[in-house]
Amino acid sequence: MSSAPPEVQVDTPDARRWPPMREMVRRPTDAAARLRKHVPNWLRRLISVGIVSDDPEVRRRQKFVNIATFAAAADALHHTVVNLAYDASGLFLLNLYNLAIAATFLVAHRFHRYGEHLAAATLVGIMSTTHFLVVWAVGLSADLHIYFTMAGAILFLFGIQNWRWWLPFLILAMVSLMISLTVVSETGPLMPFDDQIHRILSAQGFFNAMVTNALLIGYVLWALRRAEQNLQFEHARSEALLTNILPERIAERLKANPSATIADKHEHVTVLFVDLVGFTPVARNLGPEEVVHYLDRLFTEFDILIDRFEAEKIKTIGDAYMIVGGLDGDCRKGSADLGRLALALIETIADQPQLGEARLTLRAGIHCGPAIAGVIGERRFTYDVWGDAVNVASRMESQGLPGRIQVTEIFVEATSDVFEFEPRGEIDIKGIGPMRTFLIKGAREPTGAMPGKPPA
Repeated sequence: MSSAPPEVQVDTPDARRWPPMREMVRRPTDAAARLRKHVPNWLRRLISVGIVSDDPEVRRRQKFVNIATFAAAADALHHTVVNLAYDASGLFLLNLYNLAIAATFLVAHRFHRYGEHLAAATLVGIMSTTHFLVVWAVGLSADLHIYFTMAGAILFLFGIQNWRWWLPFLILAMVSLMISLTVVSETGPLMPFDDQIHRILSAQGFFNAMVTNALLIGYVLWALRRAEQNLQFEHARSEALLTNILPERIAERLKANPSATIADKHEHVTVLFVDLVGFTPVARNLGPEEVVHYLDRLFTEFDILIDRFEAEKIKTIGDAYMIVGGLDGDCRKGSADLGRLALALIETIADQPQLGEARLTLRAGIHCGPAIAGVIGERRFTYDVWGDAVNVASRMESQGLPGRIQVTEIFVEATSDVFEFEPRGEIDIKGIGPMRTFLIKGAREPTGAMPGKPPA
């Protein structure tokens, strides 16, 4: 088993708290799958032999039953070997019993296919009844009644929720122990005057009980650790999913109060739209895998840049991409960061390979203004932004120029000390009217300045 829970933190300073959702989905969820290189194949096959159920809980309990039956068989064979070496003829009946017990428990795993609890019931039923006869035969001085004290493992064999199964067997084991302690004499009819065999049987009983307990408890702790690791990973995956769908601060609010309505009014946010120029006619003649691969590679690089410039990706609409800055209340920094991000996106698309026979470019538009943001929907809920800032930014993009970033006068006023602009003139914006627009020529900040940081 791995000595540490699966890593879900990202060490790079520019990365978000959780790794990409795709990485979390593709990472194995079962801790046992990550242990295969540490656990021999023969051992994994051994503890799973005979199990046909697909229910993880049933499989876990039946693996415990297999370990218990194999341990009981090994215990019986150990007694047989030692007894044969000491007195084969005098202990013939005891050896015959041990061999029968070992044979029964070695095939008990075959009972799994006939019932969820059949193998466990066979193990506990035999041990709780026939073992009383062994205790009676050798007497209390042999201390073989110690095996009754292992009855607590019955709860693991059947599962705590299946009390109708384990409770009768637990009572049976307790009754067998009490009868042994009150009825059985110190020395039984089998070799009653041989103190040496009593000491040997006592030593075997204590030793085997210790080893068996260690095996059973060890497996329980191993299974618990595996379940904890799976739980930790699933929690990390759910966190990654939430923070991939929602901004982190929104996700925290939603977790703190799941029934609350997430709706915020922002007086000033900056919205950036980018669109792949000429994508639709080019993609029409290409295979789906090639198109999706291109978009996946490109938008993955966009996602990395968005994290670096501390913006929020809101959604993709086909080959269009919507990004918002300033949701944290820092309007000036949000505008500056989104402008730098737009320049970085233009550079990124220039470095991309061709899609089919065409080399695509971006068209971008930015606007600043009031907006409303919130979480909508019950299934596949989304975080979205609405308002004039969104509508105008969308128009800036759709009526912009390929390879350029068209912005409004409000954005120019907010970032005039950060970027250089060239006027484009007035454009008639549907639903709004004529607006003065500008194109970003480049950044004023000196080369080597930290990305995502406004000038002092």
